[in-house]
Amino acid sequence: MATKVVMAQLSPTMEEGKLIAWRVSEGDTISQGDIVAEIETDKANMEIEALGGGVLRKIVVEAGQTVPVGALIGVIAELEESIDDMLASAKTADTTKEVRSPDSPTDTAPPIEKQTPVTTAQSTDATNKNVTKAVDPRPITAQPDPVPSMTTVDGRVKASPVARRMALEAGIDVAMIAGSGPSGRVVKSDVEAVLSIKTSTPPPQAIVKTAPEIPVPVAPAPRVEEASQMRKAIARRLVQSIGPIPHFFLTIEIDMGRALELRTDLNDRFPDEKIGVNDLFLKAAAEALTRHPMINASWENDTVRYHGTVDLSIAVAVEGGLITPVLRDAGRKELRQISVEAHELIERAREKALQPEEYQNGTFSISNLGMFEIDQFTAIINPPEAGILAIGRTVEKPVVVSGEVQVRKRMRATMSCDHRVIDGASGAQFLDTFKAILENPLHLIL
Repeated sequence: MATKVVMAQLSPTMEEGKLIAWRVSEGDTISQGDIVAEIETDKANMEIEALGGGVLRKIVVEAGQTVPVGALIGVIAELEESIDDMLASAKTADTTKEVRSPDSPTDTAPPIEKQTPVTTAQSTDATNKNVTKAVDPRPITAQPDPVPSMTTVDGRVKASPVARRMALEAGIDVAMIAGSGPSGRVVKSDVEAVLSIKTSTPPPQAIVKTAPEIPVPVAPAPRVEEASQMRKAIARRLVQSIGPIPHFFLTIEIDMGRALELRTDLNDRFPDEKIGVNDLFLKAAAEALTRHPMINASWENDTVRYHGTVDLSIAVAVEGGLITPVLRDAGRKELRQISVEAHELIERAREKALQPEEYQNGTFSISNLGMFEIDQFTAIINPPEAGILAIGRTVEKPVVVSGEVQVRKRMRATMSCDHRVIDGASGAQFLDTFKAILENPLHLIL
């Protein structure tokens, strides 16, 4: 009996999917349960299994196309079976359902011009952030030509003391000498080269520099490209949130000194189980939600649902959007367990390898942008949750402690609240508990 291969609905919010690749070809023999295709959903890349056995007789949708949920993408049948009726019904359905290909023209999209590729390299700074830096695509030679002399932040030309004195005595502006030292630094040999030819020939361009030519940046060509399934889901969800949900915001400042000292001590003691700063926030939020169950709640059709467990949604930036893997029953887990499970969830989220049950039905969200040097921000609630905590960076700043000015490590946290569920006083009490746990961090390990 012929079996349809259809675009399966692999998440509750999924309305369409993009066929990334076929794992089999027409004419291949298929068994029930075999992986036949990979699709991009609104949350992750997932695989489609064959619901029946036979031969893959027809590929209806090619890789790269986007089709609605339920659309026929292939047919599995025995060689002697007729599949004409099944294909005909699929063509009839296509008159009301849109099938899009990356090459499909649109009325509004201008042609996409080819861009000159830019070579980049990844480096890691002191705060463990990935920083993309442009790389000069020109070949590196063993003996690079002299480069124009470089200036420091205050405008002074980079030159060695000897070179600077020699240029001054000879009446030569050191800024007009091309430096061959590190980063264009003018060194003794550069001045000597100029002096050796000063009285006989005009200084060659390779030694005495002219005004540098400033390249004019090329504006990128305008383009329109189809949003990913994840970006479409984000757009739908946020429209459901910021409009219908009455948001209000509460901000608190927290002294992080003792919590960071505890983290350092734990990582020194357990070097194989590194605890991140975000793990401290997850543990503190889980403890605070356990003590304030009115925050761990949702608005549902004129009722308030108080959740039995603390299931923390962790906002994770991934290519093309954002996803929130859920740390289940976090209120009953120790800090080290939270750290291990959170790191694993975040890693698989970035690989788009999460299963639907791993990113659905959270009860409260945490979003941390401190690693991006953000001091403070407000986040949009992830419905049906009633709150989300936005974490900024920790900075050293002068504060008054017991009448004295001290430099302390401080961090700001802002909670977005659904006013249908959370009142100002209850939100403030939750934040006060969150603050107290981090400022007295033995609560994180007891």
